[in-house]
Amino acid sequence: MKQAFVPDLPGPGALRIGLVGAGFMGEAHAAAWRSLGVASLTIHDAVPSAAQHVAAQSGAGVAASLDELFGSCDVVDVCTPTHLHRQVVEAAAAAGRPAICEKPLARTAADGRAMIDACRAAGVPLFVAHVVRYVNEYAAAKQAVQEGRVGRLAVVRLRRESARPKKPADHWFFDPARSGGMMMDLLVHDYDYARYLAGDVESVWARTVRDASGADVDFGMAVLRHASGAISHVSGGWVYPWPVFRTGFEIAGDGGLIQYESTDAVPVTPYLVEEHKSGEASTALPDSPVAENPWALELADFVRSLQGGGPPKVNAEDGLEAVRIAEAVIESARSGRPVALKSAAEGAR
Repeated sequence: MKQAFVPDLPGPGALRIGLVGAGFMGEAHAAAWRSLGVASLTIHDAVPSAAQHVAAQSGAGVAASLDELFGSCDVVDVCTPTHLHRQVVEAAAAAGRPAICEKPLARTAADGRAMIDACRAAGVPLFVAHVVRYVNEYAAAKQAVQEGRVGRLAVVRLRRESARPKKPADHWFFDPARSGGMMMDLLVHDYDYARYLAGDVESVWARTVRDASGADVDFGMAVLRHASGAISHVSGGWVYPWPVFRTGFEIAGDGGLIQYESTDAVPVTPYLVEEHKSGEASTALPDSPVAENPWALELADFVRSLQGGGPPKVNAEDGLEAVRIAEAVIESARSGRPVALKSAAEGAR
């Protein structure tokens, strides 16, 4: 097995980035890369007009194929639909390129494990873009917990509620076979953050409901029991009119309480990515107006790690664990019963 480290990667100002996927997250990542001053940015998308649209906004080049993209970059940033993550990451690994993969790491835990194994065998790093760890308010809360300011952690409550994405009914977003559905795609942020705060999850119990009237309301909740003894409550869904995006949390221990509500305190407000020339509708994304761009912060952290600066704030194994939690949540909601999670070692077998 090759050494899982890239010793001769150029500094950030000489770094060439290859971005796969020109949807709303691809657009956010393209802007973040440009803000970091990388040497070049090249974009590939299965819909050429989408790649051209994002390239025109960010001053990037366009690659007609993955092979062409790999030949023009040092690092591959994967912002494709979730079910395509595995094939692109494995292709990048085969080409000897480190990969950054948008969350969730993969559609299934089995795919996520295969991606990690492929990158390890090729000797290239794999990162997962769980951006909430880099959002100012969430990062500050994590630091406060680490400093013991709430005492022994007991209960974490996390909320994430938005408008239903403005996508066609047959879009991959709404196909659980390709996206995992709302309980995977939207709430995976909070499964990861809950584990970030309170440690590994032993079991979950979940419920989900859709509006039978056809109003396209999709809501779910999950209770996570952590090995530490803490309990996390995660709730959210596509429940608001366009373009509302709200988040909030309560983090309680025997020594204190941290509260945050995006509409009452420092706001987490939506910004809209304009429709592509290809006709794809836009999606609302959260952003913090008082902090640095969290997408730029996470990408800078990954570059720092690639340059030998130590481990990043989130790694591929963290991304895999978030997918494992999401799968257990989905199964619990389907069965109506609690679901125990195998240990990470058991899950790898």
